[in-house]
Amino acid sequence: MKATSDAKIPLPNRLGIKGWAWAGRYKIERYLYTLHRITGVGLAAYIFIHLIANGFRLGGEDTWEGIMSAFSNPGIKVGEYLVMAAFIIHALNGGRLILQHMGLTLGKPNPPIYPYVDSMRRRRPLTWIMLAVIAALAIYVLVEFVISGA
Repeated sequence: MKATSDAKIPLPNRLGIKGWAWAGRYKIERYLYTLHRITGVGLAAYIFIHLIANGFRLGGEDTWEGIMSAFSNPGIKVGEYLVMAAFIIHALNGGRLILQHMGLTLGKPNPPIYPYVDSMRRRRPLTWIMLAVIAALAIYVLVEFVISGA
């Protein structure tokens, strides 16, 4: 005879640290959703820091020059690149989402006949095109503004 108990045995953590980056059977759109949120919060934080830094202009020319000299180190240049990359990702992914929500990328609907067709197949080319444009723009910004020192 089996002894029954109301207490449930917790499942072991099978993913470990890998579970932080790998979310299971999620498609790429789920990761883009998470990245869209992260870049949105990062851009909001940048705007806040940017407004505070520009507020130092009210302190006079010496205060402004001190702040600008603090911002001239190489670490800030990397941060500026990350802000630009976050802007590119957020803007293009937002445009893709707008097109999807307006129904412009959905295509002709299929009747629900077994075996069901994944409706994401029709939207996926737009996702890959958007990712290619993001990569191209990020490389362009890296070469043009960060490496060349413009």
